[in-house]
Amino acid sequence: MEHKEDVLILAIESSCDETAASVVKNGREVLSNIISSQIDLHTIYGGVVPEIASRKHIEKINQVIEEALKEANCSLDDITAIAVTYGPGLVGALLVGVSAAKAISFAANKPLIGVHHIEGHISANFIENRQLEPPFACLVVSGGHTHLVAVKDYGEYEILGYTRDDAAGEAFDKVARAIGLGYPGGPKIDKISKEGNPEAIKFPRAKVAGSSYDFSFSGLKSAVLNYLNSCEMKNIAVNKADVAASFQRAVIDVLVEHSLQAIKEYGYEKFAIAGGVASNSSLRAAFKTACELHKIALYQPSPIFCTDNAAMIGVAGYYEYVKGVRSGYDLNAVPNLKLGER
Repeated sequence: MEHKEDVLILAIESSCDETAASVVKNGREVLSNIISSQIDLHTIYGGVVPEIASRKHIEKINQVIEEALKEANCSLDDITAIAVTYGPGLVGALLVGVSAAKAISFAANKPLIGVHHIEGHISANFIENRQLEPPFACLVVSGGHTHLVAVKDYGEYEILGYTRDDAAGEAFDKVARAIGLGYPGGPKIDKISKEGNPEAIKFPRAKVAGSSYDFSFSGLKSAVLNYLNSCEMKNIAVNKADVAASFQRAVIDVLVEHSLQAIKEYGYEKFAIAGGVASNSSLRAAFKTACELHKIALYQPSPIFCTDNAAMIGVAGYYEYVKGVRSGYDLNAVPNLKLGER
């Protein structure tokens, strides 16, 4: 099979509505990446229902792990360690992955490593960019998080800015629901925006007083809702594509502006994006343009590694393993885990 010095990490991710498992070799090579998504189940409710998510994880988890091992052409004997997301996320969903990882670790007598979900998203950039090494700046934008992070070393982070209210992805979901696009909001707004005029409606770009890198999206979301309400009261037809495009532009402008400001102030030459919203085509294009203009090297994972997956957890788990991080069987789900905490 593998040379003894190869480190194979079996990784498990179940923080929200994807049940995922992966085998990662030496921190950069993905041997398998299995994702079982529940989007169809939650669409009828217009968002993720935690109880349903947890039950579905229980149904799928063993199957997904077996598939990941099979696709990687290895057995548990070949695995060096087990990595698992233990926070942040939905507590019931996290518990399923953590329990499975602990059981496998105990039964197969392999080290257990608890991984931070956001650290996973950041680490997704290492999969396809073999030459990328810290230090660099990274913007993590997802359904639950908007973080601007200084990646000082593997597993060593400083949060430069974060959202004070809604995460970017959350704002996308809420606005999509308001204009009748349904769930999941991000991809639907991305798609319809291509037909709209991003200059059609002037929505606010929020600044957080005294914190130039922090974000706030609740005011923007309220502005969109107010616009829709006033159109309804005045009996004016709403152009959904224009609303979506104008809203999306407002979000992207703020993300790009804050990121560039941080890159310049901290003197970084490398910048990465990560998280589910990083798969948005307009966001990717805006960062490509901005980084080319300012001569900054831009790294972005393929969309499959932006949304929740276990390969990114395997990469983060590898670097934790190499540093000597090990978790005990008292590892628990921590729904509000902060980046940099253990």
